[in-house]
Amino acid sequence: MTLALRLAEQGLYTTQPNPHVGCVIVKNNQIVGQGAHLKAGEPHAEVFALREAGSSAEGADAYVTLEPCNHHGRTPPCVDALINAGVKRVVVAMQDPNPLVAGNGIKRLQENGIKVEVGLMGGESMSLNLGFISRMTSGLPYVRCKIAASLDGRTALNNGKSQWITGESARIDVQNWRAQSCVIITGIGTVLADNPSMNVRLENTIRQPLRVIVDSRLQTPVDCKMLNPELIVTSPVLLAYAHDVANKAVSLAATGAQLLHLADKSGRVNVRKLLENLASRGVNDVLLEAGQGLNGAFLQAGLIDEFILYYAPKLMGADAKAMFAIPELVEMQQATELQIVDIRQFGSDIRLRAKPVKKIT
Repeated sequence: MTLALRLAEQGLYTTQPNPHVGCVIVKNNQIVGQGAHLKAGEPHAEVFALREAGSSAEGADAYVTLEPCNHHGRTPPCVDALINAGVKRVVVAMQDPNPLVAGNGIKRLQENGIKVEVGLMGGESMSLNLGFISRMTSGLPYVRCKIAASLDGRTALNNGKSQWITGESARIDVQNWRAQSCVIITGIGTVLADNPSMNVRLENTIRQPLRVIVDSRLQTPVDCKMLNPELIVTSPVLLAYAHDVANKAVSLAATGAQLLHLADKSGRVNVRKLLENLASRGVNDVLLEAGQGLNGAFLQAGLIDEFILYYAPKLMGADAKAMFAIPELVEMQQATELQIVDIRQFGSDIRLRAKPVKKIT
């Protein structure tokens, strides 16, 4: 199962909206076939593993990181492939949260005389598919909030300058998080202050995520880097707005950007509705790369599932910009409690990953 999980990681950047799945076929304590799901619309992990195993799959054990599918999508059901190959036992790391599967694949295997065991390294499989699980169970993608900050928690100088707080090693690591995300969300404040491209700049990048600008008043400059005509062809942009104050919708749409009107009662973009819309498009994983205003809006709405915080050994002072713009807290019980899940060093910077113990609602 460890090998199956490693195989599943091969599709980390390419399987969206599908989950990351690996499969290993074992007979007489020997691996006879292995495979991974690499791209939506292409064969699933079980099919690749069974092809490699050939006739040796008969009477063999199959180790799969996610319950085999039992429905016709863009590919035939994997349970049929396992049944037709004559495997005798299937070890499944976790049940598929997709309502179209949700135990039906396991049931079908058992009805055809195949022994099924569920739960081996289930936690590891869940960690590999947090976005897919979130979309299937809550109707929302999994949101990671990435922030680069000084040791005193400051993300930009008071004049808006922030390039660069962290070093090159940390910035390369951010590119990996971008690459495995379906969507990168930023705010109009970041666009106006930094004019970023917000695309993946790794070598051999196969897929660019959708880039979303939360821009309540449609202030995005038509000549900003994110709307560069050459870039937008492979890196689409979605503008989520509440009001077209300057009548810019037509000119912004002419750049090739998509526009989405999502106003809340306060006249700002409804960020929950934005995430619901993205989930309806098959988005599993979102990387939030924004300033204190949008970060604060997501935090207050309880929409951040994980924080990826890069701390540089610098001090920027009390007048510099903070991580989150939220109303003043008057009791310690109001503070967002976090559980640190990982700490690593990249060059001279420290990356801290944490998840909220409780969310502000």
